[in-house]
Order: sequence, then structure tokens, then C-alpha cells
Amino acid sequence: MTAQKGKDLLIRAGDGSGGFVAVAGLRARQIAFNAEAVDVTNADSAGRWRELLAGAGVRRAAISGSGVFRDQASDARLRQLFFDGLIETFQIVVPDFGTLQGPFQILALEYRGDHAGEVTFDMSLDSAGLLAFTAL
Repeated sequence: MTAQKGKDLLIRAGDGSGGFVAVAGLRARQIAFNAEAVDVTNADSAGRWRELLAGAGVRRAAISGSGVFRDQASDARLRQLFFDGLIETFQIVVPDFGTLQGPFQILALEYRGDHAGEVTFDMSLDSAGLLAFTAL
């Protein structure tokens, strides 16, 4: 696989009607996958080495992004989802890799502005259910 352009990683929020609206103006994006380990070590564990239970534990995905809002639709949609505490379907498109889709909740939505600059935002999403991955 060759290198991809970071700007091509796309985050789309559900529009509430079965479609999606791209989160516009993102300058940086990040996806993190995590899983909790379930420790089953006991007195009979070989050499007292830790043992883990395969397939157990909670898995989660965290998505974050920052940038400048460039359109009113995505700004309004993210604000509505955050203030209503809603869980919505998001799509994350990773070029030359595939699409991750599933329910997420916005955990943080931050706005900031420098005196001589534009207003920027940061957002953090956390998975809220089963995620599906479709390879390209």
C-alpha cells in the first residue's frame, strides 16, 4: 500500500434521515481502536506468567478531529448531536483501506479562537455499539 493523503480521511455524521453529512473543515483526524484485557492468571499459571482470556473484554473506537467549520450544515448537526446527547451513526472513510460505520456519541465539542485568527473546533467521538468495517 502506498502513502495516502491525510486530507482524504473523511468523517461523516448521520443526518437523521438515513443519509450522511461530511464534517467539513477538518484539518486533523485520528482513529484509535482499544480493547480491555481479561486477566485469568491463577496459581497454576505456567511460570506465574500472566494469562489472558482470548475474545473477552470490551472493545471500543475513539475518533477525534479538529479544524474550521466550513459549512453551516455540519456545524449545526454536530452541535445538535452533542447538546441532545444523541447517539448517531457515523462513517469514517480511510482511503485505500475501507469504511468504518456504526453508532458514536460526541463526548467533547470544543470551540476556540485566537485574536488574529479563525474560530476552530475540536471534537471527540466514542463508539456506542457494534461497528462494521467494509474493505475497499
